[in-house]
Amino acid sequence: MNLTGSVSATNARPRGIDWLRADMAHRPAVWITVLSVGIVHAATAGRYDAQRNELYFLACGWHPDFGYVDQPPLVPLIAATTQLFGISTWMLRLPATIAAVALVFLAASFARLLGGGARAAVFAAIAASIAPGLAGLSSHLTTSTFEPLAWTGAAFLLVRAIREERRTDLVWTGVVAGAAMEAKWGIAIWLVALGAGIVATSSRRILAWWQLWLGVVIAAALFAPNLIWQWQHDWPFFAVILPHLESQRDYTGPFWQFEWRQALSMNVVLAPLIVAGMLAPFVDRRLADARFLSIGFVLTTAFYFLQRGTNYYLFPVYPTMFIVGAVCCERLNAWITRGWIAGAIAVSAVFAPVALPILEPELLQRYMQATGIKPAPIEAAGVGAPLTQGLSDEFGWRELEQKVAKAYRALPLDERSRAAIVAANYGQAAAIDVYGKADGLPPALSGHNQYWLWGPRGYDGSLAIHVGGDPQRWQRGCQSIQNVDKTDNAFAMPYENNRPIFICRGIRVPLTQIWDRLRRYR
Repeated sequence: MNLTGSVSATNARPRGIDWLRADMAHRPAVWITVLSVGIVHAATAGRYDAQRNELYFLACGWHPDFGYVDQPPLVPLIAATTQLFGISTWMLRLPATIAAVALVFLAASFARLLGGGARAAVFAAIAASIAPGLAGLSSHLTTSTFEPLAWTGAAFLLVRAIREERRTDLVWTGVVAGAAMEAKWGIAIWLVALGAGIVATSSRRILAWWQLWLGVVIAAALFAPNLIWQWQHDWPFFAVILPHLESQRDYTGPFWQFEWRQALSMNVVLAPLIVAGMLAPFVDRRLADARFLSIGFVLTTAFYFLQRGTNYYLFPVYPTMFIVGAVCCERLNAWITRGWIAGAIAVSAVFAPVALPILEPELLQRYMQATGIKPAPIEAAGVGAPLTQGLSDEFGWRELEQKVAKAYRALPLDERSRAAIVAANYGQAAAIDVYGKADGLPPALSGHNQYWLWGPRGYDGSLAIHVGGDPQRWQRGCQSIQNVDKTDNAFAMPYENNRPIFICRGIRVPLTQIWDRLRRYR
């Protein structure tokens, strides 16, 4: 019995990636898309410099553990692995480039799985590759970089399990989920929402398959080390994320504004494709067994809006909607589809310099002023960014380290041997740790997030070079304060500019005794 109008035809074709190979043999557009994505990301990966969080991931990855205050261990470990042969921003971002390319292949294969033809595969691949928000996620290495690939991969495996009775795919879904949660916990929201969709539709039959529950066990086992680490350290992640979500309330806005920003981030020309993806399973018989995807999309969107999640938290859900929408819209006239794709590419080309480090920063500033497309701040930390928050966070770190190194080298040898370097936040501390190795700097200290757990590292603070702190505050605890420099980069975030660099001599209370008071989880 053919309930969807496509299952028998689907079963007659080769399975899995063979669909994609057969399709691309006749559709070079998919290969061109893959090649274009790889070239653009590879060409821009080292254009600016490492971002604040990338430096932090490196510092964390050089201290291998089952978890860190504000993220699971996978991305820091990947970051550290890319730097085995020296510090290279391009190599640091190579995994992100690979993830972006892999998403294009997956989108095309997923469209074919859903019964789409070659045109649907091409449309899905292009949409997933040109959405500015998705391009931005894969422009550098973050905990969100692998989410679009992981979320889409999990949906693909669930659909294939249901459509083709490939029950082992449910086991692999557990593997994908567990691995993804070792990078970021967000996929749990998507899987719970998809689970609700499965329960609400005829796909609920998979609840009786033991492979599903084995997949759940595997996911839990893979995630357990990080969960245990958080428990052992009194759940610091929640001490970081809950205040952040509270501060977001002033930036999320009403629902229409939230959705408008999502549409801009995904390319407004592609917004109808998302809507088609959401509605198609309820009107297109070919997609009836994929209704749980639409329900999952709606529930995930509602969750992140109600929780005031940062704008990009929802980005990983859109490739799936692009794919379902592409299958639905494949029946449109070919010239309409081509015009639609051309319009979407044109819009994404206009937004590309805001998502990727394509232009020189001075030119990018003028470009944003001329076009008026500078994104509004999506969180408090983004207010006042000279470029965008993500791109401005890639400036100023090498200069900061060089100024600290100059102050360190200016110390007499007896003072240098006991000098500590104390930074106000993890970005400053990580920049000193990453770039300071070549200058022989000691490891940086900070009370911010994971750095606080690493403690004062044997330094008593009797002589310390402070970066970004308040000299007046430290004046009360030091016998003398010597201002030596300040941070200065026109394109860095405002709170990283004009920050003092000063030397504290003769601290009155050793760092070991005041360390608990320096903790800042945020």
